[in-house]
Amino acid sequence: MVTRDEAINALRNIQDPGTGLSLVDLGLIRDIMVKETGASLTLVVATDSAEAKREMEDAVREALSAAGIGEVHIRSRDASDFERAEISKKLQAAQAQAPEEPQTRVRPLLEANKDATFIAVASGKGGVGKSTVTVNLAVALARRGQRVGLIDADIYGFSVPDMMGIEERPALEGNAVVPVTSHGVKVISMGFFVEENAPVIWRGPMLGKMLRNFLTEIDWGELDFVLLDLPPGTGDVALDVHQMIPQSKEILVTTPHATAAFVAARAGAMALHTNHEILGVVENMAWYERGDGERDYVFGRGGGAKLAEELHTELLLQVPLGAPDNHPSEPDYSPSVYKQESPTGRLYLELADKIIASTR
Repeated sequence: MVTRDEAINALRNIQDPGTGLSLVDLGLIRDIMVKETGASLTLVVATDSAEAKREMEDAVREALSAAGIGEVHIRSRDASDFERAEISKKLQAAQAQAPEEPQTRVRPLLEANKDATFIAVASGKGGVGKSTVTVNLAVALARRGQRVGLIDADIYGFSVPDMMGIEERPALEGNAVVPVTSHGVKVISMGFFVEENAPVIWRGPMLGKMLRNFLTEIDWGELDFVLLDLPPGTGDVALDVHQMIPQSKEILVTTPHATAAFVAARAGAMALHTNHEILGVVENMAWYERGDGERDYVFGRGGGAKLAEELHTELLLQVPLGAPDNHPSEPDYSPSVYKQESPTGRLYLELADKIIASTR
């Protein structure tokens, strides 16, 4: 004959529909008696659903029948207020003891993209078009079929979202922040996390923490190239990049002016001092082309070539002074991204081809 304990164990897997906990553990199976002719019990019902009540009664009968008990007599009654309160306490206790559901782990950028090429774009001083070069090189690499991420690491002077015409913010999927994709480039920037035009008043350690978050807390996916738009000069963020990403290569941006090139040499010296490979120099605002096709060298001549010679590297590109011929009514409008078929857009494609060839 089936014992009382065996009958109780047979009922242990039946769940209360309101809490998902066992009827036995909740104490909702009462007065159970087992005889040779069958079994009888009281079922305390904590749900107001007649259908759920019938399903529980059927489940009890099926479980006891499977255990070898023939006839089953069930007396059902509604739970009292006291019993409902006790059920609520047991549910809270069970939830407190239950292990948290594992969260999706965000693979840090350096771990997930060990084969990616990291390129820091630097300059000695502001106003030379470093961010413009970074944005257009990133877009050109994407146009060449590369998977590209862009980190706007210019924490104080972030400008990449505005330059690329990005108006949305990064999405949160699970516990991971997903970068905004624009022109085929995945972008993350301090500009996404502060109020519009609000100043960032941070000291060095906070800057380094934000950069570290960009590298470890963002779901970048798989990338071929990661470009970092550094602040001008050789300050805290530039130093953090050199320490956090020792494999990063570097491109220096300058204008043809002798002073700009002289200051940019300091950033180059820092890269060499930290054993970072300098891919080359980009000379921005190299000339202005007049309507008659003649060139005016507004900011002088030779600064980029002199800087490249001093750092024993290559003058990768000379970009003329100008602005993209874009209009706000265009569906993919951005103030600073050159169209692929424009003369300057083709120059950036040539630069992308050089970078791909030299890093693969």
